[in-house]
Amino acid sequence: MTTLKNKIDFAVIVSVNNANPNGDPLNGNRPRYNYGGYGEISDVAIKRKIRNRLMTEGHSIFVQSDDSKMDDYPSLRKRAEGEITDWNDKKKSIELACAKWMDVRAFGQVFAYGGEKGGASGVSIGIRGPVSIHPAFSVSPVLDRVSSVQITKSVNNEGDGSKKESDTMGMKHRVDHGVYVFYGSMNPQLAIKTGFSDDDAKAIKEAIQTLFRNDASSARPEGSMEVYKVYWWEHSDPKVHFSSAKVHNSVRNKVGVRKDVTEPKSIGDYDIPSKEEIEKELPGLKCEVIDGE
Repeated sequence: MTTLKNKIDFAVIVSVNNANPNGDPLNGNRPRYNYGGYGEISDVAIKRKIRNRLMTEGHSIFVQSDDSKMDDYPSLRKRAEGEITDWNDKKKSIELACAKWMDVRAFGQVFAYGGEKGGASGVSIGIRGPVSIHPAFSVSPVLDRVSSVQITKSVNNEGDGSKKESDTMGMKHRVDHGVYVFYGSMNPQLAIKTGFSDDDAKAIKEAIQTLFRNDASSARPEGSMEVYKVYWWEHSDPKVHFSSAKVHNSVRNKVGVRKDVTEPKSIGDYDIPSKEEIEKELPGLKCEVIDGE
C-alpha cells in the first residue's frame, strides 16, 4: 500500500443546538469558551470522535475510550505490551505500532513507560503523525447563549425514603445555539514515516462527515450536533502552491453571521462560502464541498 501522495487540507463547519459540545472539567463541565466568549471544542475531543467512528468502521485503534473498547486491555500500557512484545528495537516497534493501529500512523503517539520486569523496560518512543487537527472555535461568541439548568432526581440512591439526600441536586449546561469551525491538514512527508496511506485519508474523510453518528449522550442529544459542511482540498498539482494557513483562511474569512442578523439562532443566519467562492480565492486549487450527515 502506497503512502499519502498529496498534501490535504480540510475545514469543517459544525452546527450546535441545545447541546454541550465539549464540557470543561475545570469550570463545572460548562461548555468550553475562551476569554473572548467564543465557544471551543478541543482538538483532543475531535480526535476522540474520529477514533470512535473509525473503530465502528472496523479499524484498529490504540487510544480507545473505556466505554467503547474493542479489546480487554485495561490500559494503554497493557495494550502496547500485549500487542508488541519487543520495544527494545525502536525502528521495528515503530513500524509494528503504525501497521497495527490506524490512529498511531495518523495522529502519532508517545509510548513512554517506566521499567517494569517483563514489560516495556524504560521505553520512550515518540511517533509524529501526518494528520494535524486544530481546536474548533465558534463563529460568534456563545457565552451569552450558554444556559444552565438545575436538575433533581425523583428517587434516592439509599436510605428509607423519608428525606432527600444532599446529592439530589445538580446542574446541566448547554449552548443554545452555535456554529463552530475546525481545520486540519495531512502531510505526505510525515506519512512516509508512519505508512499513512490514501485509503487512511479516505477513511478519516468519511469519519469526519459522520462525526456525530452514534455520539449521542445526555449532554449531546441525538440530532443536537451536526456536521454541516466539509471543505476538502487535495494539492494534486505541484505547480499550485498554497500554505495551509492561506487555504484555511479562504473559509475563515468568509464564514460568519449575516450582516442583517442581530442574534443568530440557526445555521441559516450565517454566510457559508460556496465552492465557487473558495476556488476564486485559491486559483488552480480544486475544493470539494461535502454536506455532512
